[in-house]
Amino acid sequence: MDNKLNVCSKQLVDVHGVPIFSCIAEEWSQVESFEARPDDLLISTYPKSGTTWISEIVDLIYNNGDVEKCKRDAIFNRVPFMELTLCGFRSGVELLNNMKSPRLIKTHLPVQLLPSSFWKNDCKMIYMARNAKDVAVSYYYFYQMAKLHPEPGTWEEFLDKFMAGKVSFGSWYDHVKGWWEKRKDYRIFYLLYEDMKENPKCEIQKLLKFLEKDMPEEIVDKILYHCSFDVMKQNPSANYTTMENNLMDHSVSPFMRKGITGDWKNQFTVAQYERFEEDYVKKMKGSTLQFQSEI
Repeated sequence: MDNKLNVCSKQLVDVHGVPIFSCIAEEWSQVESFEARPDDLLISTYPKSGTTWISEIVDLIYNNGDVEKCKRDAIFNRVPFMELTLCGFRSGVELLNNMKSPRLIKTHLPVQLLPSSFWKNDCKMIYMARNAKDVAVSYYYFYQMAKLHPEPGTWEEFLDKFMAGKVSFGSWYDHVKGWWEKRKDYRIFYLLYEDMKENPKCEIQKLLKFLEKDMPEEIVDKILYHCSFDVMKQNPSANYTTMENNLMDHSVSPFMRKGITGDWKNQFTVAQYERFEEDYVKKMKGSTLQFQSEI
């Protein structure tokens, strides 16, 4: 299996203009033809934007704050990664096809690659976005520890790739803007990572309203506690430590690294910051989407 994994680990393949892992590209037809159900809830993010955090929150909401129920399995089995296919493992599509409704589904796909059945069934969707500089830093460390990725090179080299959209799942700029525009026509709850860090209770209450769920304040407080970074970092069903070492090497960098806003200041040089900001303004021109890069 190691050899098979290595074959698909070091290469990104173009799928409709978006760089994707070769193992996903090889099975793309099963992703494209995936059958969503009307009561599915899709959780969509660009990588390293709080995916596991929001997934754990939603699973707790769906289980009325029952923490033990949410320890029933690892997060990647409770909220399957729809498009992921790994040699020797059940694909996300296969996991989901065997799940009872209502299903929680994770994706990193840009909006234009999402299977059409989600739009046809008018599924509810949560999109969580995080500021670009923190995403770039977090993604750089993730590239090193998650063995599916190509070698990231130096931080400078990786930053160039990130800015050019030559990383897995493509351009951050296109991703966040694409989902932002789509929210005008579909049931998409667009959530900002920084708002969640600043006032998680307020954002969870908005999320509950979107999900049409009532929850007593004490349960909301319980969810907030169990989904705090420090608690999740110690939770084997949420922190990916149960993932095999040849897939994720936590000794290189933990999956849950810092979970803060503004860590980019510890990584960017002044020159990199200035170049990034100039490029950012060009790429985000015309969008009403705005981020905080520190709190």
